[in-house]
Amino acid sequence: MPVDRHLPSGEARDLLALVRDIAHREVAPTAAAEEDAGRFPRELFRLLSESGLLGLPYPAEHGGGDQPYEVYLQVLEELAAARLTVGLGVSVHTLSCHALAAYGTKQQRAEHLPGMLGQGLLGAYCLSEPSSGSDAASLRTRAVRDDAGAGWVISGTKAWTTHGGIADFYTVMARTGGEGPRGITAFLVPGDAAGLSAAPPERKMGLKGSPTAQVHFDRVAVGDDRRIGEEGQGFAIALSSLDAGRLGIAACAIGLAQAALDEAVAYAAERRQFGRPVAGFQGIRFMLADMATQVAAGRALYLAAARLKDAGQPFSAEAAMAKLHCTDTAMRVTTDAVQVLGGYGYTADFPVERYMREAKVLQIVEGTNQIQRMVIARHLVGPETR
Repeated sequence: MPVDRHLPSGEARDLLALVRDIAHREVAPTAAAEEDAGRFPRELFRLLSESGLLGLPYPAEHGGGDQPYEVYLQVLEELAAARLTVGLGVSVHTLSCHALAAYGTKQQRAEHLPGMLGQGLLGAYCLSEPSSGSDAASLRTRAVRDDAGAGWVISGTKAWTTHGGIADFYTVMARTGGEGPRGITAFLVPGDAAGLSAAPPERKMGLKGSPTAQVHFDRVAVGDDRRIGEEGQGFAIALSSLDAGRLGIAACAIGLAQAALDEAVAYAAERRQFGRPVAGFQGIRFMLADMATQVAAGRALYLAAARLKDAGQPFSAEAAMAKLHCTDTAMRVTTDAVQVLGGYGYTADFPVERYMREAKVLQIVEGTNQIQRMVIARHLVGPETR
């Protein structure tokens, strides 16, 4: 089903045409086989970098694309529709660049951003830990001043790290002060730093081509020039990054849901039962109509939040709403797509079973949907009472 895109410029239309071409030629044809084999498409990410697609929402002076979030998110949707591992990977990379781009010094941005945005590097974001997922403010990874007082030594373990073990750089939140959110500081750690290692990737239900792993920091030394922002500012930086990142997850979810809807529509039009296409039965027609409505509503919601961000207005609540609605929509639509295909939908011969498995994780990453409800309620009625 063609998607009616509302793009702000001819440049944006050309960009999306390029993305669709790459998705059609380079991503979609091998998606099923690569996911089944658990292979991460590292060379494809180099191609995306060469095509200017790994730094779209960041300034051109540092190698970015100077594109508004409204455009960047539609690019993510297209990539995720072709293969979620790719769309999510671009979203996570963009998230991992946010701290430095928004809070780094002029010198830090000039030194590091060109490589991160346009020279083939791949990033990862390290916030969650084995004992602190949703309660990120209780993280235990610690950074202490080295003996000379000129740098830091980081020790601890991060969990659920997308691109863990293959990333070229890690944006790491570590405790430099007392307990709670005010004791956390952000650091940019090179992927080849001595003492940094990754556990074997997690064995996941879906997204098998996207490596998710624990990352261990065994007295990893970094200079103070790799501290991002002020000491104790790390948790605020993390929350700012997640607001933007949640919009990326929302767009990926709608891309996945659109792919499932397209597959269900095509199947319903071709599959014949009782002498006619199953698309002729009201039960199927109504199901497809509901799926299409949910996808369109999710797209409108994430784009509305993106326009607030582009206008410099607060968008935290709207980002949480978009993440909540779009990922719940992806779960419903992919489940319904399996139902439309019946027994065939439950087999690996059709992609909808993979879409359904992949949709589940989107309700969990970058803040579970229960956390999103807490964020939204906090904006409505204030902090929780104890």
